Amino acid sequence: MARRLATVGYYVLLPNLYYRSNVAELGPFIGDAGAAVREKMMGLMAGLTISMVMDDTDALIAFADRDDAASRSPIGCVGYCMSGQYAINAAARHPDRVAAAASIYGTHLITDQPDSPHQAARRAKAEFYVACAEIDRYAPLEMVGSLRQSLREGGVNAEVELYPGVEHGFAFPQRPAYDKGAAERHWERLFSLFASALTLAEGAP
Repeated sequence: MARRLATVGYYVLLPNLYYRSNVAELGPFIGDAGAAVREKMMGLMAGLTISMVMDDTDALIAFADRDDAASRSPIGCVGYCMSGQYAINAAARHPDRVAAAASIYGTHLITDQPDSPHQAARRAKAEFYVACAEIDRYAPLEMVGSLRQSLREGGVNAEVELYPGVEHGFAFPQRPAYDKGAAERHWERLFSLFASALTLAEGAP
């Protein structure tokens, strides 16, 4: 996914969010044979917090700012599944740097915590794109409707789009839920978001 973003000219950083647990590679986790790996993965995911990942976001931006290969132009963020919440919160954490953020079938977008993404988005200046799968036990349709209403009421510059007939994970080619048509649409929308929002943020006509 990172390489595909880079092919259109973006400087892309892909963090290992599990470095605190000294994890570099988990291996296959689909099917019965991957049950143990899947259990470990879920534990690692549960061990992360938005605060931890925002510290990592600060470090990523600082790294890019020291790299001559990266411009100092506005930043775009994208998160899939659990990291959709992190992309949204990164925009709130750095409102003057992050101009575009996308959540693709993101989870935990509405919680009762102060850093809940649906509230954090109101502190951002970015343009948001939120893609949701119609069939998603991790982000049910009730959440999609509530999120759309909350963002609208908060005056957030956001589009929440429902992808009909597809499941959570539709964008990943190696997942059983992969749907080529939906996956390609999400790429089109993501590239359009970045091309528009990042260019406008730089002050180009």
